[in-house]
Amino acid sequence: MELSGMIRTTRDHTSWDMKIFQVKVQKNGYCSTIPFACLIVFSILIIVSIVPQKSVIFKVNEGDAKIKVLAGGAAQTDDTISEVLDSGNVSYQQLLNELFAPGFDKGSCLSRYEAILYRKPSPHKPSLYLIAKLRTYESLHNHCGPYTESYNKTLEQLKSGRNIGTTGCNYVVYTPLSGLGNMMLSVASAFLYAFLTNRVLLVEFGREIADLFCEPFPNTTWLLPMDFPLRNQFENFRQEYPRTYGNMLKKRIINISMKSPPPAFLYLYLAYNIDRYDELFYCDQNQDQLQKVPWLVIKSNQYFVPSLFLVPSFHQELSKLFPDQETVFHHVGRYLFQPSNEAWGLITRFYQAYLSKADERIGIQVRVFDTKTTPFQTVMDQILSCTLKDKLLPEVLDVHNSVASLSNNQSLKAVLVTSLYSEYYEYIKGMYWTRPTVSGEVIGVFQPSHEEHELYGNKMHSMKAWTEIYLLSMSDVLITSSWSTFGYVAQSLGSLKPWILYRPFNGTTPDPPCVQAMSMEPCFHFPPRYGCKAKVNIDEGAIVPHVKHCEDVGWGLKLVKDH
Repeated sequence: MELSGMIRTTRDHTSWDMKIFQVKVQKNGYCSTIPFACLIVFSILIIVSIVPQKSVIFKVNEGDAKIKVLAGGAAQTDDTISEVLDSGNVSYQQLLNELFAPGFDKGSCLSRYEAILYRKPSPHKPSLYLIAKLRTYESLHNHCGPYTESYNKTLEQLKSGRNIGTTGCNYVVYTPLSGLGNMMLSVASAFLYAFLTNRVLLVEFGREIADLFCEPFPNTTWLLPMDFPLRNQFENFRQEYPRTYGNMLKKRIINISMKSPPPAFLYLYLAYNIDRYDELFYCDQNQDQLQKVPWLVIKSNQYFVPSLFLVPSFHQELSKLFPDQETVFHHVGRYLFQPSNEAWGLITRFYQAYLSKADERIGIQVRVFDTKTTPFQTVMDQILSCTLKDKLLPEVLDVHNSVASLSNNQSLKAVLVTSLYSEYYEYIKGMYWTRPTVSGEVIGVFQPSHEEHELYGNKMHSMKAWTEIYLLSMSDVLITSSWSTFGYVAQSLGSLKPWILYRPFNGTTPDPPCVQAMSMEPCFHFPPRYGCKAKVNIDEGAIVPHVKHCEDVGWGLKLVKDH
């Protein structure tokens, strides 16, 4: 007898899914000779096919889409399973683990469907609550997105400068500051804030950035329209700009007890150099006031998520969205930042050519902030000290004993070096090319690009940077540089706890050279210090167990798992 495991998902009037097993009996098979055994098998299959699987209806808020949760399985929307199963080689469960809504056009974003063929499955599954809320947000974005009727009505308020009542749609507009890594971290932070406050996120990207990513939300866009009325003010939007929320509080143009209608828009300056008045954004009483403003424009280059976890009114919702606190950017980043087809082509071609055949992939990300005060050899010695000490890379035989002994260990390790400079790649490649390893392992060393200088507003430069971030995230082991947002994005997307190279000072190699990160979350470099209740500066890294100081930035904050 030959049993085929063909399963079809059906829906009957009792609202449960049934597995229908098809049994094919060969003419000359065992059923012709052992009928009693076949009868038993058929009986078991019939019983299995008619036992209903329990399901739970998971409802977030009134009016939200319902999510059906199969017992022991993952969430499913009621009407889109077949679309996903028909879309290619991607199963519904795999797509769900990546948080994506079904129904996207596969050809418009190949990476959304193909990424799981290149990277290891994530050990961190999203909460069912997060999945349900994402579907609810997508409905909100479709209703309130650019050029919808609701968007146009809210825009009229912005043009008139008067807040004349709610249209049911409120917005966060993100404007960029600094490089690609900073931008991705702050966009994720702005999205989470919009998520928590029932707002729609719109992003103001230059063309060189917009082309890097797929649209994250189905049947709409997250790109701020070119005719947005405040665009001509963005160039002047800095900390000293009079219309920032902090400056308006400082000059008492507005205050949290004001009874008059709130303004139609406010600028929130949340960058590295915020002052005490800007920091009031993180206070609960100020959030009550901001909730009434239809348009909030955020300028930031920071990953300010850890401080959102310290706002009391957000705490309960965040704990349901992210029961494991160190997975915030891992889930939000994977959801928002899927490589465009052009970027995906660069990523997959490099991976297939140089990394796919390796038994282990090791990423080394080198960020040097000042080449004058940080000599090449100092950094190179630090990299080798870290990788050899922690056995991340094998030692090589002495130059006088360069004939490798026969070894059963012939595994291949691929080392991916990313840096603006080529010297680090050349040194490591030369070391493993000219001398065999003590362990017998074969080491291949590769570098996609070395641009020498960081360029802003250059599409190909940004495309190469995004390619390298993504390739680093596909590593099995990762070594990153202190303070580097480039490395933070890679580690979180890849679910990696990297070895962080301490920042050298005075041209000397730090001792120890590196430390393994306590979580995969990025660091918030310049968090607020002002205590909303205490009315004085406080240590925000000592308030709750899941917000700690960073390994590489002593005053910074990062999320860790609350044990």
